[in-house]
Order: sequence, then structure tokens, then C-alpha cells
Amino acid sequence: MNQKPKAFLFDLNGTMINDMEFHNHAWHSILTKDLGASITFEAVKKEMYGKNQDLLERVFGVGHFSQEQIDQISIEKEHRYQAAYKKHLTLISGLDQFLEKAKESGILMAIGSAAIPFNINFVLDNLNVRSYFSAIVSAEDVENSKPDPETFSKGAALLGIAAEDCVVFEDAPKGVEAAQNAGMNCVVLTTMHTADEFSAYNNIIAYIEDYNDPALQELF
Repeated sequence: MNQKPKAFLFDLNGTMINDMEFHNHAWHSILTKDLGASITFEAVKKEMYGKNQDLLERVFGVGHFSQEQIDQISIEKEHRYQAAYKKHLTLISGLDQFLEKAKESGILMAIGSAAIPFNINFVLDNLNVRSYFSAIVSAEDVENSKPDPETFSKGAALLGIAAEDCVVFEDAPKGVEAAQNAGMNCVVLTTMHTADEFSAYNNIIAYIEDYNDPALQELF
């Protein structure tokens, strides 16, 4: 990077908290036991990007469910996820200090997530980190979910920061693709995917397991 970033945009699930396995289990249960889909746990993992509606449409086809049914399935899935995950809810190691350092350095921060507000609020309020974020972009705030750049472009616009001055934190290939499409560099958390799964993208500046990684010092 030629200059220090002015903003950090964080995906939420798998990036700020290590919860993707719980989403995977909740979706697999809903899809197979409740809705009768024949899909493996690993196949569900590959579909976990974008909005809940997008995932259902990828698995069952557009028009299979009414909007009311989609909304009911979506909230039921999130209730199951939260019930299973709540006792494990914690920030990824080092993130609390990283957020504080970014704040002290004058770096603006936003959430750019395909999660619904119900899940974003669950994390930010239970972990008391809402005050760090000047903007939140959820599934309900965009027409087109990741890998479309809208989530991150909107986050940058709300912060008033140009794309080239933003760094995105992501854990999923489609999220990194969204950042690339928005013209933003990206730090990848290897919570759910291995580095070789991101070989298609040229906007990655670091792979980290958690926020204690010394590579992050280059951002300040």
C-alpha cells in the first residue's frame, strides 16, 4: 500500500467473530431436515455468502418460496444460530485492541455485512463494540449482495472515504471479490477458508488467523 488507510470496513461473521461453523450447522439443519433439500454440510458451506434469500434461491431456485416464507425461514435460521452460538460469543483474539488502536489512530470504521440487522445487533450489543462503528450496512441496506461491491461501496460512501483509502476485512472468497469489485484492498481472516481458496483475487494484502498478527501493524 502506498499510503495508510483512512477507513476499515469489516464483514461480521467469520471476520469479527469465529461463528461460521454455527451458521453452517443451522443452515444445514434447516435445508435438510425442515425443507427436504439433499445437500451436504460442505456444499452448504460453499453457499454461505450474500443474503439469506440469495442462498435459498441458489439451493431451491427463484420463486420456490414466497417472500413471506423466505422471511420466516430466515428468522428461524437466525434464532437457531443465536441459541447455539450465544454462549461462545466472543471477538476474534486481538480484535478488541485492534479496534481501540484504529480509533486512537483516527481511522474510521464500518460494518459491511450480508447479515440481517437481527444478527448484527446480536453481536455488536452483546460484545459492546457498537461505538467503534460510524456506519453499518446490512442485508437490508443493499439491492445487490456480495460479490456485488454495493455493500462496501455504500459503507465507504457513508464514511465519506474514497475506495482506495479503505481496507476491507473478510473471511469469504465472495466477500473478497466484493471488495475487489469495489476497488478496495483486503485482509483475509482464515477462519473458514484456507489461503489457496482466494487465489483468484489480487487485492489481498495479508492473510491472518487473528488480530494479533504483526502484519496488521503495517496499516497504522
